[in-house]
Amino acid sequence: MPTDTLVDEFEAQRPVLTGVAYRMLGRVADAEDVVQEAWLRWSAADRADVKDARAFLVRITTRLAIDRLRQVQSRRESYVGPWLPEPVFTEFGDKVPDTAEQAVLAESVSLAVLVVMESLSPLERAVFVLREAFGFPFAQIAETLDRSEAAVRQLAGRARKHVDERKPRYDVDPVERRALTERFLAAAGAGDLDGLIGMLAPDARLVGDSGGKSKAPLRVLESADKVGRFLHGVAAQTGSALDEYRIVELNGGPALLGIVDGRVDVMMQLDILGGLVQNVYVQRNPDKLESLLAGDRG
Repeated sequence: MPTDTLVDEFEAQRPVLTGVAYRMLGRVADAEDVVQEAWLRWSAADRADVKDARAFLVRITTRLAIDRLRQVQSRRESYVGPWLPEPVFTEFGDKVPDTAEQAVLAESVSLAVLVVMESLSPLERAVFVLREAFGFPFAQIAETLDRSEAAVRQLAGRARKHVDERKPRYDVDPVERRALTERFLAAAGAGDLDGLIGMLAPDARLVGDSGGKSKAPLRVLESADKVGRFLHGVAAQTGSALDEYRIVELNGGPALLGIVDGRVDVMMQLDILGGLVQNVYVQRNPDKLESLLAGDRG
């Protein structure tokens, strides 16, 4: 097969392959490595073995992602402080015109769901991603994982139950989330501690990821008072050091970026329920902010 055709067929599937790999691994670099390895195997494959390019590439990518996940899970056991996925831009736009499909993709890539998926086994996670995020039929997932369809259905049921039981409840209305994010930022910037606490649910939680490479809580903070006072203190100490704030769409919802010298220093995203902030996610690990170049998105 001509090289141009191989490239075209692969590039047509790249968004799905990257989406599968990122949801499996939670890191952009790991996902890109997996997709690159999938390309090498695709370009070297015997064309007689390729009856369906999409199915073939998804199978390769998923299996490579499972192998990579098993490797990185052992490293995460020694991770300093809480672990959060690397945030990614998710402006679906015309690429996913159907609003119902957008909602499914947004939830499957949300920080809340990705954090819960960390506690799934690699096989459970693969089944969950392929079924819930991309809607692959059980028969194809079974072939992808070299398992029986019955076994895949059991894995899917177990994974779905696990995620439903542990996933924080939140409203997905992007307009409400953005409005509350802006009010939250304004209260922090104004040093309004009472205003911050008033926007937090009584049992609000803050999860900060620094990887031990910058300042962030080494434990999950719980309660409106603790979360509010922490954010109030941080804003007082670092607010003047930031060159600008920017609100963008990351992982299916609005998020705040704090920018210093043209690089992202902090990412914050809120989960909202009933008009109150339920969860605050703060990403400060510089390794996970490199891809969020300030000049890339307006």
